[in-house]
Amino acid sequence: MATAAATIDTVTLADRAATRAAAALRDVQREDGHWVFELEADCTIPAEYILLRHYLGEPRDTVLEAKIGAYLRRIQSAEHDGWSLFHAGAFDASASVKAYYALKMIGDDIDAPHMARARAAIHKAGGAAAVNVFTRIQLALFGAGSWSVVPTMPVELILLPRWFPVHLSKMSYWARTVIVPLLVLAVKQPVARNPLGVHVDELYTLKAAPLKSQAAGTKRGWQIFFGALDVLLKPAEPLWPKRTRAKAIQACVDFVVERLNGEDGLGAIYPAMANSVMMFDCLGYPEDHPHRAIARQSVEKLLVVKDDEAYCQPCVSPVWDTALAAHAMLEAGGEENEARAKAALEWLKPLQVLDVKGDWAEVKPDVRPGGWAFQYNNAHYPDLDDTAVVVMAMARAKDKLALAGGYDEAIDRGVEWTAGLQSKNGGFGAFDADNTYDYLNNIPFADHGALLDPPTSDVTARCVSMFAHLGDGPDTPRMAAALDFLAKEQMADGSWFGRWGVNYIYGTWSVMCALNAAGLGGDHPSMARAADWLISIQNPDGGWGEDCDSYRLDYAGYEPAPSTASQTGWALLGLMAAGKVDHPAVERGVRYLVETQAEDGLWGQEHYTGGGFPRVFYLRYHGYPKYFPLWAVARYRNLKRSNERQVAWGM
Repeated sequence: MATAAATIDTVTLADRAATRAAAALRDVQREDGHWVFELEADCTIPAEYILLRHYLGEPRDTVLEAKIGAYLRRIQSAEHDGWSLFHAGAFDASASVKAYYALKMIGDDIDAPHMARARAAIHKAGGAAAVNVFTRIQLALFGAGSWSVVPTMPVELILLPRWFPVHLSKMSYWARTVIVPLLVLAVKQPVARNPLGVHVDELYTLKAAPLKSQAAGTKRGWQIFFGALDVLLKPAEPLWPKRTRAKAIQACVDFVVERLNGEDGLGAIYPAMANSVMMFDCLGYPEDHPHRAIARQSVEKLLVVKDDEAYCQPCVSPVWDTALAAHAMLEAGGEENEARAKAALEWLKPLQVLDVKGDWAEVKPDVRPGGWAFQYNNAHYPDLDDTAVVVMAMARAKDKLALAGGYDEAIDRGVEWTAGLQSKNGGFGAFDADNTYDYLNNIPFADHGALLDPPTSDVTARCVSMFAHLGDGPDTPRMAAALDFLAKEQMADGSWFGRWGVNYIYGTWSVMCALNAAGLGGDHPSMARAADWLISIQNPDGGWGEDCDSYRLDYAGYEPAPSTASQTGWALLGLMAAGKVDHPAVERGVRYLVETQAEDGLWGQEHYTGGGFPRVFYLRYHGYPKYFPLWAVARYRNLKRSNERQVAWGM
């Protein structure tokens, strides 16, 4: 097949690939017009799901447990015998302890070969004492570890005034929703029902292990200060006035209840949802209490159950998947594909949050709501990335498709809300403005390094693309500030950091699209350097790849990694945004996608190319290798056939 393809011009091959991929993508669109694909994390979420059920003492579902067990065993590494944070990644102690505990809870014999190998690997890494804060809490809740090794976060934190240096509103949305119910659990220190009485004493060694921070830019002075504060808080914990403590606990409950979000759950993310269930449980809420029942149901909706395996997703991504797939279908073109894009936009329109001022209003109280969330429903936490992508799809389609009721108002409100959340440094974060309290990354509780939501290059780029797509020139105040932010963020090698996608390929693609949309062509120094960098890292097979290890704190430049469909799509879209459609690297990249297209018309990909929290949590978007390669090959075909070298869209 490869030999035959070599005799066919690349444009024809790209056209055939786009036609097949678009047809396949149409086949997996839901009847109501939306797309949603699996969103897979590491072993920790399905392991925690197993532990949650045993924590609550729920009746055992042995069939489901067997399927989750099969999943956990399959993804155990044959290289290091433990579990990783991403496909083919290095050993991670916290993930391995949770997976081992879940398998033991399911009933795996600790002397079975896979368990013995895992236990030896955990011992080699320091044992169960060498885990992160959230794993220490998980162990403490089962009486399998001590609360004394968990950094203290007094529940009274929720009562502090906003000017106080450590305040919930100064943390990211995901940290806020996870921590608030956790504050109640930490003060109540409940013990799991654990009907089988399963513990993991055998994972401990005789050595204690200090917490290791994964945060970037930590300061030794701040760490010493907060460490000393933690030492002082521990003996003071029982001395808080009972009335104040009761008031604080009630404030946490009120916070959670206001944001319960129906069956979509607190923050629409698993850790917050599970913590809310355990909070209600430890406060004595019966199983049939509406708040506890809806919180518990929200967790079940995250399950992916197949014939032989099952796992629990960290959240779902329907708005993100639908908006990006709509862009790909618009690029693919043709009456049927455009009709499917129209159906997607009709599904997206009523999901715009117009009536809820979420937590973002703490900093921007005068801004009207108007964003879209990532999930089916998460009204308190819309995000700027989704909003910009949805708005650009609507703007691209509105003049071409007859859209019911028009989209001008939805577009205007989306732009207004996005512009209102621009940070002081010109950039945009994902969920909040000016969430830049870097000193908080030094508190012991923040060992995961993901307590904040500062402006990033990729989200800022998406907002710039949206503004430019709708007519903003580079000299408008909001554009000038954002472009200045992006100029300062460019790396010495020409790339940009990708916070929400892996990593520099994702960030560079995002910014190149933005600069093109803003009128800074391929000859602009920033664009030229970025294009040169992408070309320089192309793999011999014609594709592009980058490993999640590129997020490590001692990153010193790109290191080769296996090509993936999604990263190849990003690189191609970036190069075409820089006017490089005729460059040999682009043709090689397109041919790589043509040659790796699967029989079903789409692309497969086991490697994780989604960012959750750098160095801590990564995501495998099952939709990424479906719509990004389609988008790239269709754009290549379109540009080559039109003899147009300028990409006309924001993405």
